[in-house]
Order: sequence, then C-alpha cells, then structure tokens
Amino acid sequence: MSSPDRSTSHLVDPELAPMLQMFPTVPLSDEVLPAMRARPPWAPVDPADRERTELIVRTIPGPAGAPDVEIYMYRPRTFTAPIGCILHIHGGGYVAGDAKGMEGVHLMLAADLNVCIVSVNYRLAPETRFPGAVEDCYAALSWIMSTAHHLGVDRTRVGVMGESAGGGLAASLALLARDRGEHRLAFQHLIYPMIDDRTCVTADPNPTTGEFIWTPHNNHYGWKALLGAEPGGAGVSPYAAAARAESLAGLPPTFLATAALDLFLDENLVYAHRLSRAGVPVELHVYPGAFHAFNAWPHSQVASNARRDSKDALRRALGG
Repeated sequence: MSSPDRSTSHLVDPELAPMLQMFPTVPLSDEVLPAMRARPPWAPVDPADRERTELIVRTIPGPAGAPDVEIYMYRPRTFTAPIGCILHIHGGGYVAGDAKGMEGVHLMLAADLNVCIVSVNYRLAPETRFPGAVEDCYAALSWIMSTAHHLGVDRTRVGVMGESAGGGLAASLALLARDRGEHRLAFQHLIYPMIDDRTCVTADPNPTTGEFIWTPHNNHYGWKALLGAEPGGAGVSPYAAAARAESLAGLPPTFLATAALDLFLDENLVYAHRLSRAGVPVELHVYPGAFHAFNAWPHSQVASNARRDSKDALRRALGG
C-alpha cells in the first residue's frame, strides 16, 4: 500500500488525473456502503443507441432454493438470428453495483456488435455470502443456454464478461461451467478482474499499485464481505476466488485487460501467465499510467485505447 510519502501520482497518465479529482478514493465501511450503492452510473446513455437497441427486463429462475434472478437483456432492434451472446457481470467489489449500471455501454455494444447482452443482478455481499452471487450468474448462463433458440442466440457463441468484481465472477463462472460440464463458454472477457483474496494479505505488496479508486483497505472489505471470513485463509473456493484454482486447463479463450497502477495488476498478470501455461489462448493488455476503472473516463487516449481493444476483442470472439 502506498504511503503518503511514496505517492504514485507521478506515474498517472496526465489525461487521467482529472478523474481522480472527480472520483476521489473513499475508504469503504458499513456506514459508507449505502451511499456507494446509491451513486449514479458512470456511463451516459446516447439516445441514438436507445433507438437502435431494445431492452427487456425480466426475472428468471434462480438457483435451487434461492430467489429468482433479475436480468437486463439488450438486443439490436433488427437482427438476423442466430447471433452471439455476452453474459455480462457488473463490478462493485462484490458489495455494490447492479445490472443496469452499464446500460449506456450495453446499448451501444449490442447494436454495434450485433449481439445479445444479458446483464445479471446477482445478490450482493455481505447480505449474501459466497456462493450466492456466482450461483445467480450460473443460473443466468443456464437460462441463456436453455432459451437460446427462442432468444435468437447461437449457443456456440456465448461468452462471459465482467469488470473488477464482475471480472472475478466471470472467471469463477468459467471455472464452474468447465467443472460442471453442462455449458461450454466460447470466451471469457476479463477487465481488471478481482480474482485473488490473498492480495489482501500478501507480505510483499506491489509498491506502485492500489493507491487510487480501489485500495487494499477496500479490497479487504469486499473480500471479507463475500467470504464471511478474513481473506487469505485456507480452503477458499476457486468459485469465489478464481486464482485459487489448481488447474486452469480447459478454460475458454481469454481476453484480460488490466492497468499498471491497479491493485489487481500482479494477480492479473499471474493469472494470464497460468492460463497461457495451461494451453489457454490469452490476449493480455496492460495500460500504462492507468488505475482501477480508468476506462470509464472519456477524456483520455489510454482509456479510449482500452475501450477500442476490448470492443475489437469481443467482435473477434463472437465471430459469425
């Protein structure tokens, strides 16, 4: 964790610096969490994208013995079936966020990529501990696969995508789908994924990461909320923290993007390395001068590059 006399501000891309003034880093706590959950989405909605894309909100069957799951489904208003599908899982440190939070992005991507996007409102911690969230996401994947023909979706072109905690859930979902053997994902698309609870307790933290937006303190809060126990302990499931998986063989082709100043940099690089050694095709991007959530900032070349790279990779992964 960076101390005040070892600030990494000089490493920040100058075009990203105004973002840190607009979105100052806030230490998470039980008292702060309601305000974090109530903050408005970052991504504005372009009325033209709303004209091009339909939105369907519905509930689907949840995991056995659990509540139904709400999903937001975005599709081009006109398309020729079958099309690919992205199961999107939102971020928020496992404790915040919702399926509608990236509506501006989803409306645009659905039309531009000619794809169906299903965004899932999984249950949040600490009210719901592991495995509630990942099982909600698995229920959404099962629903997509079972209704693919009705949705106009090609079952062979269904992938999973997420940012931060959503990227962690996407990675865990890919492991769960591989191990249960019921559904085959075409790809996993991970944006600075939160995949390793042991980052909270490492004896040798990276001195240039984690100062901005998502800090070691906040990371500890999120993991403890999800696990219901101190992070870094023995016996943590890979379906909670994907980096805990003993083998990554058999996972789908992977796009992984992270930022040079992001707290998750090291765990993301290790995961990409392990995927590659397991024979999984990996496309890895590390953006210099960037920190957690940087790609949401509209006034930066590095953020624009990240959004372009992500969109191009999705287009290739969806094929067809």
